Amino acid sequence: MKNEPLCRCPWVDLSKPDYVQYHDEEWGVPVYDDKTMFEFMVLESAQAGLSWYTILKKRAGYRRLFADFDVTAVAKFNQEDVERLMQDAAIIRNRLKIEAAINNAKRFIEIQTEFGSFTHFIWSYVNNAPIVNNIESAEDYVATSPISDVLAKELKKRGFKFLGSTTLYSHLQATGLINDHLNSCYRKEAVSALIQPL
Repeated sequence: MKNEPLCRCPWVDLSKPDYVQYHDEEWGVPVYDDKTMFEFMVLESAQAGLSWYTILKKRAGYRRLFADFDVTAVAKFNQEDVERLMQDAAIIRNRLKIEAAINNAKRFIEIQTEFGSFTHFIWSYVNNAPIVNNIESAEDYVATSPISDVLAKELKKRGFKFLGSTTLYSHLQATGLINDHLNSCYRKEAVSALIQPL
């Protein structure tokens, strides 16, 4: 008897194995380390106006050019680094987004200093437990939430750039603070099982 195909979220393009892998192994998995949080922040802010798949294809380039997402190293990038990055097609060559990533690294470190870790800061917005949304179909997905609105205002106040409510909602989904897997998706319960106490 043939195995039934796994049910996945409707946004996954099943013809793209790397996209399927991202959904199956990363999307919605609760993130508790600052390095991964920073990586997703850089990638999500680079996505503005583009598809996530475009960014996913350039992820290796971002890792190479952004010091493997070492926030301390990125915070030290200067104008020379910006010009160097602008010449490399391995990433999105948008000056404002590149400069925002460097600026956000500095602001990220300020939050780490104040709260002990960026992870503690951002998880406090969901009371340290993922919000599990009721997603029956593609129509149930939203682009923002009251939490992403509040977080966007707070980060803007702290000097972050290219992190509006829509971008932050995507960040919260990707890093598992919001579980937006389809109810029938085989990953819905699996990512819930990965929750750690904070």
